[in-house]
Amino acid sequence: MESSSLTNIFLPLALFIIMLGMGLGLTVADFKRILVEPKAVILGLIAQLVLLPFVGFVLISFFSPEPQIAVGIMILAACPGGPTSNLISYLAKGNVALSITLTAISSLITVFTIPLVVNLAMQTFLGADAALRLPLLETIGQIAVITLIPVSLGMVLHNKAPRFAARVETWVKWLSLFFLGLIIAGLLVKERANVVDFFAQVGGITFALMAISMSLGYGIAKLAELDNPSATSITIEVGVQNGTLAIAIASGATFLNNPTMAIPAAIYALLMFVVSGVFAWWAQKQPVTFDVANNN
Repeated sequence: MESSSLTNIFLPLALFIIMLGMGLGLTVADFKRILVEPKAVILGLIAQLVLLPFVGFVLISFFSPEPQIAVGIMILAACPGGPTSNLISYLAKGNVALSITLTAISSLITVFTIPLVVNLAMQTFLGADAALRLPLLETIGQIAVITLIPVSLGMVLHNKAPRFAARVETWVKWLSLFFLGLIIAGLLVKERANVVDFFAQVGGITFALMAISMSLGYGIAKLAELDNPSATSITIEVGVQNGTLAIAIASGATFLNNPTMAIPAAIYALLMFVVSGVFAWWAQKQPVTFDVANNN
């Protein structure tokens, strides 16, 4: 893949709109939910922020992709969930409040963890060839600008003009999906001669990343005796990452500016709808059970 106006100009704008849409559905109470549902929130964050990158590293060791693709996998694994995960949790009859909380808190935490994980991945897989590094403080600032500022703006609108926010939130979420699809389509059309090769390179590893991490997330939630809606949301949060942010970090001019590293996120985003859709179909057929320990 080659860098273009699609990734350098349109992508940051699309990401801003996507994160604004997420903010429109957030309140301060969502960040306080860790005090109300501590077990579910903590398990979800551990699964997403610790388990997912670990699974990514193990799969890279098994599949042995080329170094830049390996870094792209770790960029994806380091990203938080996105608004898409909240929508899929809703369709799967999951605990939407928990999903929103996990997305919100992980989006805050990953502002600081993404540059650490990505730099470690570049050092591990590129070694002496890793001439480019993500400067820690500058990268934290850049990620904050393209994620936390639009989310904060959305939250302010939600607080100051709740009726307006409620009216436009659903439309913005669907618009977010449209933008994500448009970005992926643009990248794949531009590189249509290489699409089959891209799937051959990363299709297996990205599918395995989703399937294994989602299975582990669901297993951990059930072992902790969480109810089925909470287990569903944790599973989706682990399996549905913010692909737009991953593509922006990999190929954006202000970040790594390496479109090859965006290939895993682009293919992942395509497979994500299939895998999460199948899981959502299965999950909505499951009966609601209750968290015995917390009696909820």
